[in-house]
Order: sequence, then C-alpha cells, then structure tokens
Amino acid sequence: MNKSIKLIFNYLLAPALFLLLTVSLYRQISSQPDLSERWLHIRESWHNLSFWIVFLMMFLNWGIEARKWQLLISPLEKISFSTSFKSVFAGCSVSMLTPNRIAEYGGRILFVQPYNRIRAISVTILGSLSQLLVTLFIGSCGLVYLNYFSTSAAIVPWINSDVLVLVSISVTVILSMLFFQIQSVVNFMQKFAFLKNLMKHLTILDYFRGKQLLRILLFSFIRYIIFILQYVLLLNVLEVNVSIHISLSLLTIFYLVMALAPTIGFIELPVRAAASVELFKLYSENIVGIQAAAFGIWIINLVLPAIIGSILIFGIKILKER
Repeated sequence: MNKSIKLIFNYLLAPALFLLLTVSLYRQISSQPDLSERWLHIRESWHNLSFWIVFLMMFLNWGIEARKWQLLISPLEKISFSTSFKSVFAGCSVSMLTPNRIAEYGGRILFVQPYNRIRAISVTILGSLSQLLVTLFIGSCGLVYLNYFSTSAAIVPWINSDVLVLVSISVTVILSMLFFQIQSVVNFMQKFAFLKNLMKHLTILDYFRGKQLLRILLFSFIRYIIFILQYVLLLNVLEVNVSIHISLSLLTIFYLVMALAPTIGFIELPVRAAASVELFKLYSENIVGIQAAAFGIWIINLVLPAIIGSILIFGIKILKER
C-alpha cells in the first residue's frame, strides 16, 4: 500500500496539480470581460521601467517570505535559503486551489523532512496568521482614516460604516492576543485530554517568544509594504491617476477585503477586479486601467509563482523517485 501511494503521488498527483492549475488559470483568464483591452494596457506598459520594477519586486516579496519561512522552520530543521524559496513557491501553487489559500502548508512541507512535516503545519499557520494580522491592522487604520479623517469617505457607502470599523478592529485585537500569547494558547489546550495527540505536534509553538514573534511580524510587514508599492506603481503606469494618500488608503482596504472575502486563488480574479473598481472608480474614470492593474498584480504576484511552484513540486517528486 505504501509503495502504491508513493507511485500515485510521484507520477499522478504532481502532474495533475500542474495540469489542473494551468487549465484553471487559462479558463479564468480567457473568461474575463474586456480581456483584450486589459492585456493591451499591460503590454503597452512593458516599456515603462516601473513595470519591470513591479515584476522584480515579486522576487523580493517571495524572497522575504522565504527568509520568514527559514525562521519559522528553524526549530525543527535548518534549510537553505534556496530550499526555502522553493518551498514558498510550492506552497503558493497548492494554495491557489483552496479557499483563501489556506492549504499553503501542503506545498511547503514537501521540502521538509518527512518526520517534521506534521509539526511544520503549525508553524506555517503561525506565519500566515502574522501576515493576516498585518493586513487587518493596516486595513483597519485605512478604514479609520477614510471614515473619520478624510472628506472622501462619505461617497463610498460600504466603507463609511461604523460597524465595519468596529468589526475589523475587534478581529485585529483578538488575533493580536492569539498571536502574541501563542504559548498561553498552547498551554491552555494541553489541559484537555482529547487533544493529547494533537498537542505533541503543536508544542513546537512554545519556541516562539516575543522576539521571534516580532521578527516574524516584521517580515510580514515588509511584504505588505511591497504589495502596496507594487500596486501603486502599476496604477501609475496604467494611468489611474489617484492621489497617493487616497491610493494608499484604498489599497489597505482592498487587501483587507481580499483577506476576509471567501475566495479560491484561481477564481479570485473577478473578486479582485470588482473590489478594485468599486474602490477606485470614484476617483478615476480609467476603469480599464483599474481592472488591468488588478489583473497584472494577480498575474505577477500569484499566477507566476504558482506555476513555478507546481513545476518545482513535479521536479522534486521525480528526483525522489529516482
């Protein structure tokens, strides 16, 4: 049975992942309205230096995530930066097929020693929690600014909501307490006998104290800043002329919406396009440019890494079989 499972995984699962991801992305992209106009806008931006800066920042973005993954996995085993880089790309490919990319660990643990894979899931979740926490915190700040300090908030009804501000701040506070008190959470869970088998895989989280947690949070914050800068640059390249402070505020809310909205990676493009248009259309008439920016960021930050990651998964299984 073990041999059969190994053969299925090596020869069928990895190629199937690559095929499923490729077909899904193709269908998703080809079904987009005004695709030719969006693509034309992006092609015309290729001559602009800012476009290539946005593209290169993708590697910086995932490089920082690779360094964060090195830090997260270090209590279990030491991995090289190149292996960590491959891990995060592989995780991106698997996560594109799951709601809100929750199964990122499924790709990452392939590059971890088999006896550490289950415990590695918990540190992957901790890393994802840190990124979500940064997104919620800064998104909440953007909501507060647009609601109480900007004269433009009133014309965006669903943003101009005290309930939305209260919910976002409350969730941020709760997640902050969970993140910075992760040891207390683990200790509390250990009191329940029915969680005994689970807890032996979660005790690794005891390693992460204040200093380590702050370093993880810092890497997540730097990645977030890169996300924002990429989007601002691409909006500028595509001539979506919105003032910088409004753009920054709207983008913090955009990423807040994308973090909370129930989506699956390879079909989230319509949600991204709709959310970006709703946020920016009141400040710019360049609707195609807004849509093209959402399309471009999706391709650069998610699609390309996912395709690369699926190829890496395919490769590592062939290598192991040999």
